Amino acid sequence: MKLQRMNRRALALGALAVSGALALTACGSDDTGSGSSDASASAKAGSIDCGDAKSGQLLSDGSSAQKNAIDAWVAQFSQACGVQINYKAGGSGAGVTSFTQGQLAFAGSDSALKPEEVTASKKICSGGQGIDLPMVGGPIAVGFNVSGVDNLVLDAPTLAKIFDSKITKWNDPAIKKLNPSAKLPDLKIQAFHRSDESGTTDNFTKYLKAAAPGNWKYSGGKAWQAQGGQAAAQSSGVAAQVKQTNGAIGYFELSYLGDGVKPVSIDTGAGSPVAPSSDSATKAIADAKVVGTGKDLSLQLNYNTKAAGAYPITLVTYEIVCDKGNKSSTLPATKSFLKYIASEDGQGLLPGLKYAPIPADIIAKVRTTIDGLS
Repeated sequence: MKLQRMNRRALALGALAVSGALALTACGSDDTGSGSSDASASAKAGSIDCGDAKSGQLLSDGSSAQKNAIDAWVAQFSQACGVQINYKAGGSGAGVTSFTQGQLAFAGSDSALKPEEVTASKKICSGGQGIDLPMVGGPIAVGFNVSGVDNLVLDAPTLAKIFDSKITKWNDPAIKKLNPSAKLPDLKIQAFHRSDESGTTDNFTKYLKAAAPGNWKYSGGKAWQAQGGQAAAQSSGVAAQVKQTNGAIGYFELSYLGDGVKPVSIDTGAGSPVAPSSDSATKAIADAKVVGTGKDLSLQLNYNTKAAGAYPITLVTYEIVCDKGNKSSTLPATKSFLKYIASEDGQGLLPGLKYAPIPADIIAKVRTTIDGLS
């Protein structure tokens, strides 16, 4: 009987390994940039501390910005620990709402919890509250698809006018001034934004408010407020629409760039335009400050940075969990998974997936906080 149980467990782990590999393949045209060999991946999976995690399933939802990172992490963690994690990536707004309704073990959000969301979380975090753990950094790429144009530079005022339908043609004088050598066509601009509530939208519009206050008059938030343009659900939907539409422009995480969609370089006034990359995002995040209180580690980003090589349209995705009062049935697996993704191995996967690791001093605080979850 003991041998049969061991065989069944081996088969189960093998199936999870296959499903993890399929999850990575399912990214389709998203270039995850995974340069790891199978042997290296197995080594990383073998180094995961499963703790008291038991086979079963964790439900989670939220930020689509971190989906490619979550997919890679889940493949490794499930292979090592036999725990399936169902991450829906339905958007930050959906994730936070489901978390405060007690439906999830943890949520992902590209924006820190608002005061009213913290209050709501206290109803499901017995004796505690929801906290923000910064886990994934990365640039919000502004991707474009214009035939005959391979390189494009824009600044904050021009971006604000494009996404507010104030600039409607690609050969507009403002765009020409920033791109004197480009052959810009007399073509209508098709600007795509998120249709669902999104932390990506929140961070993108925070940048426009900070860097172009005279041209972006909206209050901001997870819901898109400007008039005009076209909408698509989730980062993958916006990226897909830009890819198939000549004259299109949209915003999404760098990992969603693909064939036919090129990144805009941003003129920040720092001497030379900055393209989105893991390195340029890390330089921006390093300038962030922890503003959360207690065990909350929410950050304040400097969207108006002019530091050399720092890409200003950067976000941080938080994993949201109860500091106290987590469900006893899911706490061991949740802690084990969060410890893995905050570990050196977990964070080490991010650059190859076009994300930015969280700076060392901040991620050290995250690890300590995770150890104390109850």
